[in-house]
Amino acid sequence: MSRPVPVVPDRADILQALFGVPKPIIGMIHVRPLPGAPRYRDEPMQEITRAALADAVTCIDGGVDGLVVENAGDIPFRHPDRLGAETTASLAVIAAAVRDAVDVPIGINVLANGVIQSLAIAKAVDAQFVRANQWVNAYVANEGIVQGAAAEALRYRGCLRAENIRVFADVHVKHGSHAIVADRSLTELTHDAEFFDADVLIATGQRTSDPTPTDEVAGVKEASTLPVIIGSGLSVDNVDELLAVADGAIVGSSVKDDGVWWNPVSRARVEAIMERVRALRAAQPLEVPR
Repeated sequence: MSRPVPVVPDRADILQALFGVPKPIIGMIHVRPLPGAPRYRDEPMQEITRAALADAVTCIDGGVDGLVVENAGDIPFRHPDRLGAETTASLAVIAAAVRDAVDVPIGINVLANGVIQSLAIAKAVDAQFVRANQWVNAYVANEGIVQGAAAEALRYRGCLRAENIRVFADVHVKHGSHAIVADRSLTELTHDAEFFDADVLIATGQRTSDPTPTDEVAGVKEASTLPVIIGSGLSVDNVDELLAVADGAIVGSSVKDDGVWWNPVSRARVEAIMERVRALRAAQPLEVPR
């Protein structure tokens, strides 16, 4: 008897299907500290939501193609096994408000590596994707040893009947040491993320706002059939170089006032990047996904 052929979903054109443009730019909504976080100072949820909405609208007015809502203010982040219900509930309220205010695809990222929580929020608010900072293998981070989330997250997504929610997975996560997998090449780690059914791969720098090395992007791209996007450090100064290799990017710090991630979004900074992106799109024919 012949063995059944594994079912491999077609994910090569997911960015075009989601965003409708080549090389989409996704703006980060860095949410202020939420209830339960050490830096939370009893700020009303209405004010936290208002600030997130202001950033979202500024990003959209500046021309971005999508958004990610993230609990970036909840420093220090908890280990994913210890994330509180208050974090999930609070971020869901904010994400729902953003969802109602904009007409672009939105994603959810619950730090640190709260992929189950991100999927729950995404399902509740009709978001289109989640970001998984550690999808496969493991790494040593400020939160301790963080395991890959794929096995449990995919089963949970199935229970939610939420297969339409896509997974954007980092290959080398920020703010972590990869000593556990140091004997494995970037090519092998990329293969792992694709083999465990990520939809889009993310190449990123070492820390928030650190430029993503071009050779890192190229290495992930060469090892995968999936789209590969930039996860940190895209700016008006390097957008041409990085988008010559990558299929899109998430932008955060560089579009904030003074380039500082916790500041409000600057429309002028968003427009400056998007002007370069539109020029690149006009100059380069849309490639047929591999």
